[in-house]
Amino acid sequence: MTAAIALEHVSLSFGAGPVLDDLSLEVEPGELLALLGPSGSGKTSVLRLVLGFLAPATGAVRLNGETVTLDGRIIRPPEERGVGMVFQDLALWPHLTVAGNLEFGLASRGLPRSDRSGRIRDMLSRVGLEARARRYPGELSGGERQRVAIARALVLEPRAVLLDEPLSNLDAPLRRELMVLLFQLLKERRVPGLYVTHDIREGASLGDRIAVLESGRIVQEGSLDRLRTAPATAFVRGVMEDLP
Repeated sequence: MTAAIALEHVSLSFGAGPVLDDLSLEVEPGELLALLGPSGSGKTSVLRLVLGFLAPATGAVRLNGETVTLDGRIIRPPEERGVGMVFQDLALWPHLTVAGNLEFGLASRGLPRSDRSGRIRDMLSRVGLEARARRYPGELSGGERQRVAIARALVLEPRAVLLDEPLSNLDAPLRRELMVLLFQLLKERRVPGLYVTHDIREGASLGDRIAVLESGRIVQEGSLDRLRTAPATAFVRGVMEDLP
């Protein structure tokens, strides 16, 4: 089976030190992979490589088998990759309404206005925001803004979606509520995803598999049970001890 997202022997450096060191990683079709690691481990750099904002010194990035980056050369620019993104800071357009935020990407892809309206309405209904379509981000609660960001990424029907700690700024009850919604939306649409987090509880709740990143290297990946019963390193063992 061809991986939805594949990074193969990727290395990346900023200044004197390596950020990613011979990293290989795959996300299968329909799978949500949790990429778990502390601050500074290279998680966001992985996302930027997949998006096409960075090119590695060596290695390849492939989407559904298509090589989009190879050995420092970006073959497909970000706008041609068909990858959705939910940012940690959400990055909503403050001057656009909720519906306008969703429509922006659809319009840039040339989707007819009649098709845009139906897709926006259906997606806002699915995330419980149909009644907020004409509101602006500044008029919404934190949880509602998060729902807009998720809806904006998925309304494009992306080939994959990347999520950069999108729930980290929410309180625990709201975080649990949105984790359930996010998981349901991705599984309904069979959208493969790469979910970056430093929180093992989030990774365990959302990920079909977990990949543990330490200092630019994947030190172990697999199911939660596998990581708990057979941690490959002291670092993984310490991460697993944070689980109740």
